[in-house]
Amino acid sequence: MKDTAPPRRRPRDLAGYLEALSRPVFQAGMNWRVIDAKWAGIREAFDGFDPPTVAGYGPDDIARLLADSRVIRSRVKIEATIDNAQAIVELADEHRGFHRYLRSHGGFAETVADLKRQFRYIGDSGAYHFLWSVNEPVPRYEEWLGQRHPNPSKSGAHERTTARTAS
Repeated sequence: MKDTAPPRRRPRDLAGYLEALSRPVFQAGMNWRVIDAKWAGIREAFDGFDPPTVAGYGPDDIARLLADSRVIRSRVKIEATIDNAQAIVELADEHRGFHRYLRSHGGFAETVADLKRQFRYIGDSGAYHFLWSVNEPVPRYEEWLGQRHPNPSKSGAHERTTARTAS
C-alpha cells in the first residue's frame, strides 16, 4: 500500500477547521493508520466537530466519549479538543473569521508559534500538518524538517544508526 498525503483544502466552515486541528491532537503518539481507521467514528462522536456544540461539552459528554470505542479514549486529548473548539469560536469572533486569524501573523513561524499558544496538544509537527491540510502556506516538508533538525548527528540519530550497522 502506497502512503499518500491527505488532500489539501480550505475548510468551508469552523467545523472543518476544528476537524483538521483535532486530527493531529488524536494522532499524537499514535500510528496514523489507527487514526484513519477510527476517524469517521471520532467525527460522529464529536457531533461533526461543530465548534459551538463541542465547546459546550461538559463532564457527562467527556464520560460518554471515554466510554465510546469509536474514539481514542484519552481524557487529555478529548479535553484538548473541547478547549480547542472554544478557542476556535473565540478567535473566529475576534478576527471576523478563522481564516483571517490564521493570516494575521505575518508568516509561517509566527503562525505556528501562536497556534501552539492558543491550542492545547498542538506542537510544531501538529501545527505544520494542520496548516498544510487547511491549505495555508507552509515551507516544503523537507525544508521545514531540516530547519527543526539541521544536524542529524546532534540529535543522536547518526550515532544510533552507526552503532546498529557496526554490530
